[in-house]
Amino acid sequence: MSTTDPDALLGPADIRELAAALGVRPTKQRGQNFVIDANTVRRIVRTAEVKPDDVVVEIGPGLGSLTLGLLEAADRVVAVEIDDVLAGALPTTVAARLPDRASRFSLVHSDAMHVRELPGPPPTALVANLPYNVAVPVLLHMLDRFPSIERTLVMVQAEVADRLAAGPGNKVYGVPSVKANWYTEVKRAGSIGRNVFWPAPNVDSGLVSLVRRTSPVATTATKAEVFAVVDAAFAQRRKTLRAALAGWAGSPAAAEEALVAAGVAPQARGESLTVEEFARIAEAKK
Repeated sequence: MSTTDPDALLGPADIRELAAALGVRPTKQRGQNFVIDANTVRRIVRTAEVKPDDVVVEIGPGLGSLTLGLLEAADRVVAVEIDDVLAGALPTTVAARLPDRASRFSLVHSDAMHVRELPGPPPTALVANLPYNVAVPVLLHMLDRFPSIERTLVMVQAEVADRLAAGPGNKVYGVPSVKANWYTEVKRAGSIGRNVFWPAPNVDSGLVSLVRRTSPVATTATKAEVFAVVDAAFAQRRKTLRAALAGWAGSPAAAEEALVAAGVAPQARGESLTVEEFARIAEAKK
């Protein structure tokens, strides 16, 4: 890993200058809030524990604030950007600010939800400032599509961070919590203030760490079968599982039979169950 000029990272003036030169106005539609604070970038890279042999995939690099910080620390960085103008400009920014690392950078101009493969060696880490409106589906898609990703650190809206990291019994525990837990061990990894972004969002942000499970959930049910139970259980949160899973099982009686066979109380609610218990219910369906 090369040592780089501390000025390689982008500051507020650099970001605004770049944006003005490109005619870029951050859009709400794409949830664009650019990080303008180099110390926050360093903190994210440090918290993500990016190592010199890591191949990092970044979603939504924007103008390149985090990209440059990752490129200083990792072996390679692959950035996935949907915006035409930003995708076109990023390789130039990387070449100008980190010329000795530019050959270790790749850009994929695509919607992250449609990415099926990435150039170069398989990614070992995912680090991203995820747009608020697509954070959960993008995260789950990447974890599912790229099993080589061992460690993930994402910056998301604080409310989304709480949901992802919630455990059973927590009032915000729900579909994102269970599905993220299917792949990883999840925890909150810090909070991020509003003033490190341009434009400043009207919500706080949080960091979420997701470490790939060393052994998958032990079940004979498929991921699709387990996720179908999860979706049904939380579609009507206030209902007991016997009632909530009636449509999934075919009838309330069939739901009760599956629940009893799985060792789960039919009067329980979805927010009290672990991912392992959802897997047992999926297995028990006749």
